[in-house]
Amino acid sequence: MIKLTVSYPNGEGTTFDHDYYAASHVPLCNSAFNPVKTEVDKGIDGPNAAAVNFYFESMEAMQGAFGNPKMGEVMADVANYTNIAPVMQVSEVVS
Repeated sequence: MIKLTVSYPNGEGTTFDHDYYAASHVPLCNSAFNPVKTEVDKGIDGPNAAAVNFYFESMEAMQGAFGNPKMGEVMADVANYTNIAPVMQVSEVVS
């Protein structure tokens, strides 16, 4: 299984609308990516304001998600909830 983590680092002057993110942006991502599972994190203590984990059956499934025509809409929507540049990490889930 492959996990795509998108995190949003805290910093001076950063803004993040958690309500919009959970209610609008993540559902938009799910409709575009069709992941097996999604987890949304709201940062309480640590380096990130928020993060989301999308789980895919394979690397090919994840790569296919990025080819979805809705990807442009997903990327354009980022400005509606944050001024933070997202950081992405792809991981293999081993246990």
